[in-house]
Amino acid sequence: MLKKILFTLQLLLTLLMCAFLLIPVGMSILAGLSVNYFRGPSAGLTFKWVIQVWQDYHDAILNSLYVGVATLVLVALLGVPAGYVLARWQSRYARWIEELLTLPIALPGLASALALISVYGGMRGFRESLAFIIVGHVIFTLPFMVRAVAAACADTRIKLMEEGAASLGASFLRRFVTVVLPNIRSEIVAAALIVITLSLGEFNLTWMLHTPDTKTLPVGLADAYASLRLEIGSAYTAVFFMLIVPLLIVMQMTAQRAKVRNARGRT
Repeated sequence: MLKKILFTLQLLLTLLMCAFLLIPVGMSILAGLSVNYFRGPSAGLTFKWVIQVWQDYHDAILNSLYVGVATLVLVALLGVPAGYVLARWQSRYARWIEELLTLPIALPGLASALALISVYGGMRGFRESLAFIIVGHVIFTLPFMVRAVAAACADTRIKLMEEGAASLGASFLRRFVTVVLPNIRSEIVAAALIVITLSLGEFNLTWMLHTPDTKTLPVGLADAYASLRLEIGSAYTAVFFMLIVPLLIVMQMTAQRAKVRNARGRT
């Protein structure tokens, strides 16, 4: 009986926390779809503000998508091999390198951005391009991919399968492609979704690195609210969630699938 009561209380607390977070977001989205911001949905619903967001900020939205995809590709190309090496390299230096890679997460985004500007700000062509923002996003999100891959590659089962393939004469490249990658696919996909979601939503770092021509979606959202265009800002929030929520759903499904696969592997 006591166990059931505690479970019910925990469930209620969780639901209250979700409501506390989601109700303001839902109200903001509804405001962006309302004819009048101050009267809310009772004034009627419209897509006028969403259409205006696309007309006014479509460059920022496209920039965000481009930066997010480019960041994901670079992080995958760099993070998967790095995670594998750190998992296989039995040395204290590997742990130090792993800790150094996590520093961008611990540092405020503004500090990382200032560091990049101080070193590379003089390269005008680079400074004024989307590549500058992409570099910042790669530095910020790379630890998530490296940590996920390193943890997956440290699994004893993968080590045994890799050793078995090596005993049969498989080269390192063939072992990596046919044994390691297929067995850590779920972890890579989950980390990739985290990377692209963080990239699309990153504001502090991007705000410091962007120029008027390289404005991204979160920066445009801040500009919309700063200009007191509340309907536009709320509609901008709706557009942002249209991009983010499907990624979060896929992330959850991928994580669940990985959990099921790992449970089957243990049995």
